[in-house]
Amino acid sequence: MSHKLICADWLDAGRTAFDAAQDVSDGYYACAFADPPDNTGLEYDGYDDNLEPDDYFELLSKWFERLIRITGISWISYNAKWTAEVGAIVRDLCRSAPDLKTRHMIHTYSFGQHNNHDLGGGYRPIWRLRWKDAPLYPDQIRIESKRQRMGDKRANSAGRVPSDVFDFPRVVGNSKQRRSWHKTQLNEGLVERCIKLSTKEGDRVLDPFAGTGTVLRVCRKIGRLSTSFEISPSYCEKIAEENGMGALEVDSPHAFLRCQACAGRIVKSTNENFVTCENGCGRITPLLGQIPTYASF
Repeated sequence: MSHKLICADWLDAGRTAFDAAQDVSDGYYACAFADPPDNTGLEYDGYDDNLEPDDYFELLSKWFERLIRITGISWISYNAKWTAEVGAIVRDLCRSAPDLKTRHMIHTYSFGQHNNHDLGGGYRPIWRLRWKDAPLYPDQIRIESKRQRMGDKRANSAGRVPSDVFDFPRVVGNSKQRRSWHKTQLNEGLVERCIKLSTKEGDRVLDPFAGTGTVLRVCRKIGRLSTSFEISPSYCEKIAEENGMGALEVDSPHAFLRCQACAGRIVKSTNENFVTCENGCGRITPLLGQIPTYASF
């Protein structure tokens, strides 16, 4: 199975993200690219983007902690207004995990957000959290160097490895990448560079906040496998339709259905209109409305 899309909160879908990954995928990801909600009051489908600051900080902490448990390399893009809070989270993670190596980067864009009262926003911070034995593949992201463009004979014919400042345009309304049914998107070029630096062909990549399915699209393009979580059924349906993904049967070993009472695995009952918890409380519930899992092969 090449790509999976699970309509669930990756933290709260009955089990922890680590246990869910063991059931749904290979139990470990070479890389994750996470673009969590910014808590700036945007109107997402199925998610409250206006939490109290302390509640959002607690949620950010949980997201970071889960990511490093199940991935070799995690990339997290976040809003600059939370720089101090995210820095404190990363500091604490490094103190508890000395083998965790961090690097802070920025995503810049020339067409930023205009502000008549102060400096406009022109970047997003990105943290890369990498276990020391997780490999990097810099040759996969080489770009044309200035010397090459100038015809300098000293130029390396393979190009140069780009810097830790990623210059990719924002995905605005007139962008060919834009999916108008979602509030925000990151540039596919940015996501591709991060994933290529962190993986080789055939590796599996985690996207905990699928949004419009950017990570899935990039993985299809560059030959990686992807597992994406998205809390909104509406967004999932749109991603699945665009990428030719079909819904799995309830009793498929790759389906992500959990009993709401005890988190046991759900399977079909004798009556196909219902499902039952097979290894927990035995609760029987209607099939209609159960969380779907989509996949492409």
